[in-house]
Amino acid sequence: MASTTTAFEKARAEDRAALVGYLPAGFPSVDGSIAALRTMVEAGCDVIEIGLPYSDPVMDGPTIQAAAQQALERGIRTRDVIDVVQAVAETGVPTLVMTYWNPVERYGVERWATDLAAAGGAGLITPDITPDHGGAWSAAADAHDLDKVFLVAPSSTDERIAMTSAASRGFVYAAAVMGVTGAREATSDLAGPLVARVRASGDIPVAVGIGVSTGDQAAEVAGFADGVIVGSAFVRALLDHPDDEAAGLAALRTLTEDLAGGVRRG
Repeated sequence: MASTTTAFEKARAEDRAALVGYLPAGFPSVDGSIAALRTMVEAGCDVIEIGLPYSDPVMDGPTIQAAAQQALERGIRTRDVIDVVQAVAETGVPTLVMTYWNPVERYGVERWATDLAAAGGAGLITPDITPDHGGAWSAAADAHDLDKVFLVAPSSTDERIAMTSAASRGFVYAAAVMGVTGAREATSDLAGPLVARVRASGDIPVAVGIGVSTGDQAAEVAGFADGVIVGSAFVRALLDHPDDEAAGLAALRTLTEDLAGGVRRG
């Protein structure tokens, strides 16, 4: 299993932020998502985040919802997500799953942790459980040496940020805005102060997500964060080429290279 912590340490040693790339498993198909995620690795993503498609999103904006819906309509199952993790983790890049909690609870917490670890997965990002309500997951993750990535938001109190940072492993996900995912014309001015508050609570890496879609925006966020998380822009690159896989992968590669360049000049 590749280490998320090592990936962030490597980026820090190179005096840059890490690029974290997200796509849902099964979009545009199971095999297509594997090809797309491997393209993102080849083009410069340091960490991969694989979404588990789910029909009641709390955090996903319309772009990611559209991709997840397509994956569901084409029959994606939770077991398929594990298979996608294995195929991407074989590249040597830390590969985490981002999922709402219901599918994990339905699959079985211990079974999920066992299968994720066996597939080479690095851990789990959980937008809708907090450390104080995620005891079952924390125990399973600790038993299988999996990362536990919890979220903080601009509305989080200092006490909750400290508790979340202490409970997380791998990195802390800082949601830059109070809202759902999606590309935005400008980066959030709430992100910098939030990162500073997380850093004041400890030395775990903090990565900023929501709203970044260009290399220039990645450079701006990389100026104050340890990691830059991009999702909707990658999904959009594929949505814009629904019937041409080669064109979609080419757009994905170009975008990844632009973002990877951004985190290196931030």
